[in-house]
Amino acid sequence: MADESFFEEAREQSVVKGAILGQYFDAWTNVMLRNLQKYGGDRIAYIDLFAGPGRYEDGTESTPLIVLRQAITKPGLRDSLVTIFNDIDPSSCDKLRTEIGALKGIETLRFQPNVQNGEVDEELVEYLKSIELVPSLFFIDPWGYKGLSLTLIHRASRDWGCDCVFFFNYNRINMGVSNDAVEQRIDDLFGRELAQELRSELEGLTPEDREAAVLEKLCRAVGQSNDGRPRYVLPFRFKNDAGTRTKHHLIFVSKHQLGYGIMKDIMSRQSSRAAQGVASFEYCPADRNFPTLFELARPLDDLQDMLLVEFAGDTLSVKEIFGRHNVGTPFIMSNYKSALLALETEGRVEVQSLQGTRRAGTMAEHLQVTFPA
Repeated sequence: MADESFFEEAREQSVVKGAILGQYFDAWTNVMLRNLQKYGGDRIAYIDLFAGPGRYEDGTESTPLIVLRQAITKPGLRDSLVTIFNDIDPSSCDKLRTEIGALKGIETLRFQPNVQNGEVDEELVEYLKSIELVPSLFFIDPWGYKGLSLTLIHRASRDWGCDCVFFFNYNRINMGVSNDAVEQRIDDLFGRELAQELRSELEGLTPEDREAAVLEKLCRAVGQSNDGRPRYVLPFRFKNDAGTRTKHHLIFVSKHQLGYGIMKDIMSRQSSRAAQGVASFEYCPADRNFPTLFELARPLDDLQDMLLVEFAGDTLSVKEIFGRHNVGTPFIMSNYKSALLALETEGRVEVQSLQGTRRAGTMAEHLQVTFPA
């Protein structure tokens, strides 16, 4: 069960988390609805396994109500969206049902929301493994890590159109990695082999290196599925109010690079700081008090150097460069265009258009870039 104070106030981080999920849900549903008939389906699903009461004590809506409001306002979505909200706390389920019932227009949904009271355990995972899901967006937001497992994450992102966003409570998991009492839970989350590697690597590391090691192992575990389908994994970090330590991460998982690219754009916009237009992929309330610190970094300069090395002697379109290079980096398409324009201005690459004239100062995706050998 979530800590009782969890929904007492809508902390800034919770608002940002809701914005990230809400924006991705909107983009994801647009893509699914365009392709649904092609695959012979008539419905998509949003599944929230730790839904909570639907609203913080200060009145701010949490993710279930954000999602349902979008469904009500989009005609195509009203007729195709199935929503399942689960929570282990009966009182949270009752409050959520009340909040849902009070939403204006909720009766227009073809499939009325299903609020369930149950535990997220191995029995649920085995059931999900036994069925083929319609295109589904899973949100897995436990307070700690009970119920969160590698098997569940892989299952939630297995079938066509299925993506997963989950809450990774770094503080609790960091404390649990070396705790024998929760060894099995850590093994369930990272997989036995990577969990053992992690335990052997953490001793003596600085807090920063320790966090990097934990997150790297998590992303490896999530990205290497036993169904043979690699996953694209994208973390977004939340820091405490002082900006001195990490509180938790929001982790996105998808089999498709399109979903990865959409979420990357969303997370970049929700980042609380950026240098040379390159987002930090984190939210830190203290950033507004220290706006100049991150600006000392020069990430676009680094990107220029990366591209010159990676594509030496090649000629590729801007779109091809982005597709081949952006996964696993903090860079979005606009960053690549800025870096390539700078390289062209400095005479370090040649740029040609095969589609007629080119507007000055632009770097369209179809342009061909030739890198020196």
